[in-house]
Amino acid sequence: MANDLPYAVDEGRGPEPLVFKPLGIDTWQEHVIYLHPDCTVCRAEGFAAQARVQVQIGDRTIIATLNLVGSPLLETAEASLSSSAAQALAARAGDIVGVSHAPALESVRALRAKIYGRRLESAQIESIVQDISAGRYADVYISAFLAACADGRMNVRETVDLTRAMVNSGERLVWDKAIIADKHCVGGLPGNRTSPIVVAIAAAGGLVLPKTSSRAITSPAGTADTMETLTCVALEAAELRHVVERVGASLVWGGALNLSPADDILIRVERALDIDSDAQLVASILSKKIAAGSTHILIDVPVGPTAKIREDRDLERLETAMRHVAQVFGLHILMVRTDGAQPVGKGIGPALEARDVLAVLERSVSAPPDLRERSVMLAGALLEFCGAAPQGQGERTAGQLLDSGAAWRKFQAICEAQGGLRIPGEAIFRRDIVAPHAGKVTAIDNRHIARTAKLAGAPRRNVAGIEMHVRVNDEVRAGQPLFTIHAQASGELDYSASYALAHPAICIAPY
Repeated sequence: MANDLPYAVDEGRGPEPLVFKPLGIDTWQEHVIYLHPDCTVCRAEGFAAQARVQVQIGDRTIIATLNLVGSPLLETAEASLSSSAAQALAARAGDIVGVSHAPALESVRALRAKIYGRRLESAQIESIVQDISAGRYADVYISAFLAACADGRMNVRETVDLTRAMVNSGERLVWDKAIIADKHCVGGLPGNRTSPIVVAIAAAGGLVLPKTSSRAITSPAGTADTMETLTCVALEAAELRHVVERVGASLVWGGALNLSPADDILIRVERALDIDSDAQLVASILSKKIAAGSTHILIDVPVGPTAKIREDRDLERLETAMRHVAQVFGLHILMVRTDGAQPVGKGIGPALEARDVLAVLERSVSAPPDLRERSVMLAGALLEFCGAAPQGQGERTAGQLLDSGAAWRKFQAICEAQGGLRIPGEAIFRRDIVAPHAGKVTAIDNRHIARTAKLAGAPRRNVAGIEMHVRVNDEVRAGQPLFTIHAQASGELDYSASYALAHPAICIAPY
């Protein structure tokens, strides 16, 4: 494909256009351009590795990070792009690639001010978020912004401004119903996959729930990761609307909808940093819900010594910020404190958690009772909160909707509307981690369990994770399996098992 684009000229050799050569390099969502260090444009413009440059193909442009690659991968007149950059530019082999200096980013001044502890004005936060959502920030700048806003460095007014800026970075859905319900968990508790069950029960009870979910940030699975093993979750806005109008609810990935797109970029970097600050947590949750058109939101907050929220004072601080921001935007929220002392259900990891969800909805005798009880309690609270059940009768109503099969039929209808229901896969490799001695289980470390599941490959490999066999207060014998690691690669199985043995997650008090 020929493009009439400017290109650099190397004196003495004449013009040398850069031609796109696909290499299939996956950098997730980070835009990267690859050039030969002796190419005309690098020599003419003085570009060095890690420079931020503007890349153009046809009438499309992006900002990307420059990496230098020599022969035989690239010749001097060739350029390549990471998969995300190639997709953004609709690049095809042979396209002419224009490369120039990236425009200066005025918002970086505000970012530096935040790093030094200064309070940002609304316009400054707006400019930072706009540059992030437009792909103008390198990951190092995004990391600096996240770190500068963590650990209480953002006040409530800044959190409101961050939320508003994140909503403004994308589209907004509008519904013709007075009450649009939603449910969210702040995370930090392995296996706590209540959302698909709660949505199915509440929708069977008459509520409208355009549920959009994130992928995992610091956990082995997010609701979107789990649902992706069961059905299609990457729906566009028009498809989401069709699903909700048809069956009353959805269970989709918010990242495909351009709802608060800056949040998805921030989440990608948060995942690498393994952080999730209060301000970012509030802005992330509420910006997505505002953009999705929700009016009434139940927020599940597990509290426990190894959960994300460890103490009641942490919950109180989070609830204060959440309620203040919600009030500004006219949202009704109900925060529910739940037990975060140990994992929920049997499975930890997308496919394993999906199997637990199906077992509960199908009313299987093997369904984890704790996942069922927690889901029914939360669904009942949501039904009461939205006026779909009388006060004090919500949990009973939710239990009836589950036991009658109405919730299971609704879940099937949601999945069919999103592209069909499928059975989650299974991992190739498995290994038991056993009790070193007989005794009673006194505690389970959520963080060590989550880390073990992630080292096994979750959520990237959706069949990987952990299958739990014991709970707190269970009595065990020496050699009894405490949990089973599931992995799709033998190396990941060994790595995960080594970590599990070096960092015991289950405390057993000997007799």
